[in-house]
Amino acid sequence: MLLWDKSLLFEKLFHEHDIKCQRIAPENLGNPFLPPCKCLMVPTGFANPAYTKALSGIERNRKKLEGFVKKGGILVIFGPMVSEYEYPWLPMKLRYVQKQMSANICRTSEHSARCLVDDPEAEIEFDGYFSDAEGDILFRDGEGNALMTVKELGEGMIIATTIHEFPSGNFLRWLVQTAKKSKI
Repeated sequence: MLLWDKSLLFEKLFHEHDIKCQRIAPENLGNPFLPPCKCLMVPTGFANPAYTKALSGIERNRKKLEGFVKKGGILVIFGPMVSEYEYPWLPMKLRYVQKQMSANICRTSEHSARCLVDDPEAEIEFDGYFSDAEGDILFRDGEGNALMTVKELGEGMIIATTIHEFPSGNFLRWLVQTAKKSKI
């Protein structure tokens, strides 16, 4: 599922890779009639009211999101696109600082989720970094700032990244194969 309040280009990515995707409006998050899903993806800009009004729905459903992950779902979160942001709705420490750049990134951990980018040796765009991040840091910038972290929780995991590019097809397929269907 893709959490957003209007149609966006991100949806096309799933169709290109023949992966089913349902966009849900933030006010429907936590609705008991939502079908179970394997992954909930929160695109870049979720905390910026110029892009979406998703944040209130996310914050209101903190416990349901945590339960979704604990039961085997994967929550993927991209950058909030605001100057600084802490994630009070996540069961982990995470602090974001906006700094749009393009640079080569450093792999710091071997985890299957690192397939988010097709070529980690190429120059990658990112919209910020995590000044405080709990979990397994997979990518850092040249200054050592965290760009992607994975935190396992119960049977699922939370993946947070500031990489400002569409995830690779390999990453999307990995999500579908790895996650378990769970209710939000």
